[in-house]
Amino acid sequence: MYQFTDFGQISGGGAISLRSPALAPPPMRPGFAARLRDLRSGRASLIVDLGSDIGSRDWLRGAATCLALCLSALALSPGGETEAPVPAPLSDAQWEEARALSYAPLAFGGDTGRRMAATKAVEALTETPERPRIDLNATLGRGDTLADVLRRSGVSRAEADQVASLIGGAIDLSDIKAGIGLNVTLGRREARNMPRPLESLAFRARFDLKLAVARQNGALTLERTVIAVDNTPLRVQGVVGSSLYKSARAAGVPGSAIQSFLRAVDAHVSVGSLGANDRFDMVIEHRRAETGETETGQLLYAGLDRAKGKDLQLLQWTQGGKAQWFEASGVGQTSGLLQRPVPGAVSSNFGARRHPILGYTRMHKGLDFRAGHGTPILAAADGRVTRAGWAGGYGRQVRLNHDGGLGTSYSHMSRISVKPGQSVRRGQVIGYVGSTGLSTGPHLHYEMYRGGVAVNPASVKFTTRAQLRGGELANFRARLRSLLATPVGGAQIAQKTP
Repeated sequence: MYQFTDFGQISGGGAISLRSPALAPPPMRPGFAARLRDLRSGRASLIVDLGSDIGSRDWLRGAATCLALCLSALALSPGGETEAPVPAPLSDAQWEEARALSYAPLAFGGDTGRRMAATKAVEALTETPERPRIDLNATLGRGDTLADVLRRSGVSRAEADQVASLIGGAIDLSDIKAGIGLNVTLGRREARNMPRPLESLAFRARFDLKLAVARQNGALTLERTVIAVDNTPLRVQGVVGSSLYKSARAAGVPGSAIQSFLRAVDAHVSVGSLGANDRFDMVIEHRRAETGETETGQLLYAGLDRAKGKDLQLLQWTQGGKAQWFEASGVGQTSGLLQRPVPGAVSSNFGARRHPILGYTRMHKGLDFRAGHGTPILAAADGRVTRAGWAGGYGRQVRLNHDGGLGTSYSHMSRISVKPGQSVRRGQVIGYVGSTGLSTGPHLHYEMYRGGVAVNPASVKFTTRAQLRGGELANFRARLRSLLATPVGGAQIAQKTP
């Protein structure tokens, strides 16, 4: 009988003998046929990894094979140096013939073709001749003056100032916008060390005016050319569809006019509430010169014809030096959140709190904003300065009165930049952050009042209204009727009129 255990096969009867693997005879090395079968089946490889099992029999066999291959390559390599024939250099005559048939780069002078020797008819020049006139295109840059551009073009200082004075008599030089192109022609100069004289200058001074300076009988003269301009506004109507902006752009409305339309309408109607069947109506400033150039200005009228809801008619009108949008009834409205006075985060809210210096709890009537020393402080809304100076524990303080019974104060300033009685606009700098008065560090203490009573600034949304009356209201309505009388595509219709 036989037994199989972890020690291998055990034969046993009445007595059992152990057979250990350590006592087993060494295995027989496979023969050549077995190795060939292993190579064909992929179980063995002739490639030896010389980086592992260093010193083993397989490693020594691989190293010997590598050495034999290297010695064989050296033994079979050709020895000595090879020599190639070198052509003889070209003679002078051969070189001239080859050069005449070749192409030379312009960087080397482009010297090609056959050379011909000069005859007695050729006279050597003492200096290179100058061009009799030079035509230049110059551009008036930002911050440049007309005289500066002419001097950079090569005109003498005295003549450039003379031309500027000549043009200044026909138009205010400050009306010439940056970016205008100048066509300059310079004449022949008397000597190389002298500037060239100005022969002519032409440019578009305004959309409706062209100026030209020319030299006649040795003197510079100015010629004005008035360009006829059609000021018929451009009226565009269309359906809102899926996007008012995309629909208006597809109708040819400039992007700036669409942005103005959205801002004007959003103060009365939520743009998100517009339906696909609602219609928009825009009248835009538009000018067309008789030379073919066109210029589009600002939005003049914004209208909405709503499928469901109240229609809207808005006209931009200037009252008291301030332009705003008025409804057809003559009522203007401006809505929105107050301007944030500084960009910092709120460090202390409105309400009762323990004072960090006095040590007891009292009402904190405003908001504290974190801000570094010297940060500009902005006015929350349009208003008038009622106080600008020292205010006890508030330190340096500015107080403003706004429309609708609102007032704001800004305390602990390091410096004040407005005076009592001064009118300020929304977002105007009125002072700078500091730590004056009862303060533990640089910050802004901001308070708001309604009817003289302190309110939480974080919860206030203001609305200001303006009403046109009397003669101004009549002029407003006459202007509105004039714009509404503009036909759709009025500018294009005017362009076709002979």
